[in-house]
Amino acid sequence: MIRITDHPFQIADAVAEFERQSAGAGAIVTFSGLVRPQSAEGDVQTLHLQAYSPITENGIQQAVDAAQEKWSLSAVRVIHRIGDMAPGDPIVFVATAAPHRRAAFEAADFLMDYLKTEAIFWKKEITASESRWIEPRAEDYRDRTRWNQ
Repeated sequence: MIRITDHPFQIADAVAEFERQSAGAGAIVTFSGLVRPQSAEGDVQTLHLQAYSPITENGIQQAVDAAQEKWSLSAVRVIHRIGDMAPGDPIVFVATAAPHRRAAFEAADFLMDYLKTEAIFWKKEITASESRWIEPRAEDYRDRTRWNQ
């Protein structure tokens, strides 16, 4: 259900595996996040992510549990990369399956909002001129608050 890995993964393989595991679902929603080639500071050469195991995984599991309590889900999958990644590499894969589309969409959105703002990851962006730690944006926190209502 949850995998934090320092190995590259293929999005198409993750989708195909999730679809096999979710046979019989009425709706499957997937989200894939990729390393952006550019930032405000210039061309990204490397994105470095660190996690704090097992706390990172435990937090993600709590978010998955909360999603399963809030929506009728038949399956959930979260894959998140750590280590060094190049532009275009997959960072995150979130998939949800449910009897109906709304639950699958909202649960995937909820989980991504958690991953962007609350999950324990440290992200460092490396460009030709500098390296800097990345924090969630104000918009990310605003998106997250809608689930508290």
